Amino acid sequence: MTEPPEASAEAAQPAPGASTAGAAVVPTPAGGPVRGRPVVPRSVTARATAAGVIVSLLLIVAIVLGSRLLENFDSALLPYAVATVFLAFGVAYRYTVWISAPGARRLFNKGWGSLFSAANFRKAPTALPKMTATYLGFQKFLGARSHARWAAHQLIFWGCVLASLITFPLTWGWFTFTSHTGSGPGYEMRIWGFKIIGFDSLDFLGWLMFHGLDIAAVLVIPGASYFLWRRMKDRGAITGQRFGYDLVPLIALIVISVTGLLLTFSSIFLHGGGYEFLAILHMVSVVFTLIYIPFGKFFHIVQRPAAVGMQLFKYTGRQDEEVFSCRRCEEPIDTAPYVENLRGTMRDLRLGFDEWAEYCPRCKRVLRGSAYLSQVKKGFK
Repeated sequence: MTEPPEASAEAAQPAPGASTAGAAVVPTPAGGPVRGRPVVPRSVTARATAAGVIVSLLLIVAIVLGSRLLENFDSALLPYAVATVFLAFGVAYRYTVWISAPGARRLFNKGWGSLFSAANFRKAPTALPKMTATYLGFQKFLGARSHARWAAHQLIFWGCVLASLITFPLTWGWFTFTSHTGSGPGYEMRIWGFKIIGFDSLDFLGWLMFHGLDIAAVLVIPGASYFLWRRMKDRGAITGQRFGYDLVPLIALIVISVTGLLLTFSSIFLHGGGYEFLAILHMVSVVFTLIYIPFGKFFHIVQRPAAVGMQLFKYTGRQDEEVFSCRRCEEPIDTAPYVENLRGTMRDLRLGFDEWAEYCPRCKRVLRGSAYLSQVKKGFK
């Protein structure tokens, strides 16, 4: 068997993985898009820009209201706040452009649709919390690749989560720490102006409250350093890496963490020596990273929740025993809804061989090799 049944009826369709570089591409009679050449609708940029502006304005309103009309807003943190507004614009803009592509749009619709599906919740009420914890929180899928990479990623992940939970609310004026004496040691933590807890800065709880960012930095530095070392030594990582995409994020995380720790070191051991320079260096690194997030490798943080929904989509399909088998070897491939979704994506992209989604990876390779021996190599004899 050298080709699937459909291929004999549609001989013009390429085998999976076959190159179409030499094939002639004919425009549609109505002057439609040419296959193989990505066409971005002009309206996508307008929609993305509008989404970015709306989200940015909503964040500004939230900052003003959350800080009680800027009463609790610290003007010294203004550059950080401005950077978060640009971050909000960039994330909304990039996300809108991303889901405009057929494949991403299907991932978005199926993923978020599964997350908020009442039917899925009835089928497996514990599946969503479990997948959120294992796939999004502890990223167990990374452990299958390397335990060291998993541990390093966990250090970066939880360090960044802790830093974000502290930095953003403080920057926006949502969190405030006030003291009746002006210099402690007794403090009150307030959220949106409401008292949450009182603590002594000299006890253990107070130390944790004032050194949360230092703890986050201690977590991030070894994790980012490991990945930076790996990208300098691992041949597989070196082959496909790009400086701006793969190395800059790691360097930025290390610079932010190191300068943050140096600020604490300066205030405790140097009596504030060099503090102003370090504060400016730290601010520049943080602002740069926040603006970089939507357009670099960190954007996968925003994309990941939809992938969790897709895992739930596959899981509920298995619960219904809707497993699709390979048409050649009859080995199970995935759930029937997932395979149908993949075929729909291929049709949206006009790839012309969506029926090949019904074959397992091994059979695809066998059929492609057989087609090469019987069709391509025959032409060289």
